[in-house]
Amino acid sequence: MRIKVTLHYLGLLIAIVGATMLLPLCWSLFSPDSSDASAFGISMAITMGSGLLLWWLTPLDASGRRVSRREAIALVAGSWLAASLFGALPYSLSGALPNFLDAFFEAMSGYTTTGATVFTAIEGQCQGILLWRAMTQWLGGMGIIMLFVALFPMLGIGSAHLAEAEMPGGQQGEKLTARIRDTAKALWLIYFGLTIAEFILLRIAGMGVFDAITVTLSTTPTGGFTPTALSIGAYNSLSIELIVIFFMLASGVNFGLYYYLIWKRQPGKLFNNPEFKLYIIFLIGAILLLNLDLVINAGMSISESLRLSGFQAVSIMTTTGFATTDFNAWPEFTKSLLLVLMVIGASAGSTGGALKVIRLLVLAKYTYRRILLAFNPRAVAPLKVDGSTIPEGVTSRIISLTILYFAVLVACFLIMSALGLDHITALSSVTASLGNVGPGLGMVGPMENYFFIPAAGKGVLIFCMLAGRLELFTLLMLFTPAFWRWR
Repeated sequence: MRIKVTLHYLGLLIAIVGATMLLPLCWSLFSPDSSDASAFGISMAITMGSGLLLWWLTPLDASGRRVSRREAIALVAGSWLAASLFGALPYSLSGALPNFLDAFFEAMSGYTTTGATVFTAIEGQCQGILLWRAMTQWLGGMGIIMLFVALFPMLGIGSAHLAEAEMPGGQQGEKLTARIRDTAKALWLIYFGLTIAEFILLRIAGMGVFDAITVTLSTTPTGGFTPTALSIGAYNSLSIELIVIFFMLASGVNFGLYYYLIWKRQPGKLFNNPEFKLYIIFLIGAILLLNLDLVINAGMSISESLRLSGFQAVSIMTTTGFATTDFNAWPEFTKSLLLVLMVIGASAGSTGGALKVIRLLVLAKYTYRRILLAFNPRAVAPLKVDGSTIPEGVTSRIISLTILYFAVLVACFLIMSALGLDHITALSSVTASLGNVGPGLGMVGPMENYFFIPAAGKGVLIFCMLAGRLELFTLLMLFTPAFWRWR
């Protein structure tokens, strides 16, 4: 593996991260409280300077521009780590989070669209800091590498390897365009369109400009950061909740299906897609079960329970993590069901996290096929999804990722328990971090925060957030000695 190639492009990516700090810097300069402006200025100078210096010190000739598969894996993992490390500077330098581990936790939570926070007084922060929190989620939602590929198509690097390394682990779906950079541009255009549409609708619904910006920048990436400690519940508006529900739901759909709907004029690709239909079925079923339990065991009216359960089911399954109430106080069955939704997640190709619906569909079909073959070994039973046969390599990768997912979850749960956390807090914090959900149960509920977690525990959760965002394989490959062998 050519380390020089990886460092060259990593430097350019770091410089891009620094350039994105310009917006919160300008906002801080013109906001009533500009005390964080200098922190953004210094952070921007350090980040861009470091990135450009690294890029300049590792020049490449024409033959060295293409990135191999292993170099792409190292670049993707390095980019997310570097973005979070440099993205932590504004928090640390402004004094919002003086402890750098806390600042790193917040930045990683933002870029991975997890939404777990260590802030104990969100409303007391400067607007520039709150805007930066939301921006990190928006930038991470579609993927830092996908942004890089869309912005720099002329570099001639291995774009396909980069995209595969950032979105690994299973069903990749059809190739949307002939060139991966055109696919990246199309997906970012859809992403940007959803962002603009939500902002306009939230403004029409009466939300203030700053709140509408930050909420929007956290909804489309299914992130969950808000400028209020009470999340979306602080606005107490049915119209705002309905708008947010729609865009959380839309962001949990495979963005490739929107490409066929908008550019190809093929609505059947969306509405006949088996993953999309199962995604909707899961949500409707979860809402009905939550609603039933809240009416029977929490004494809520049907209208109140439907409003609360509908919002929370969509929020948790899409791994957004917004809240309109403290669901930590709900009956045990509802909390257990929400924990299950944290594991299921949204659709592949969406901005949501966790296992993804398509993998559960493939696993269910695979299990059914094994049952058939158990009593009829000679039967020909190809595994098909949406009329296409799933290759055995894809199936085995999905199975191995699922095993790995639960192995990491159990191991990290045991570590968090060993650090002194109660079982509910330990399990839900790991589940919420690995699934990029954010709020959990117990002491990390929707109205709580992660500030009290011990330093070692924050390190574990940072690992979980990154592993969940890169879907385990890309990150864990770096820990295998064979990966670093010189060739």
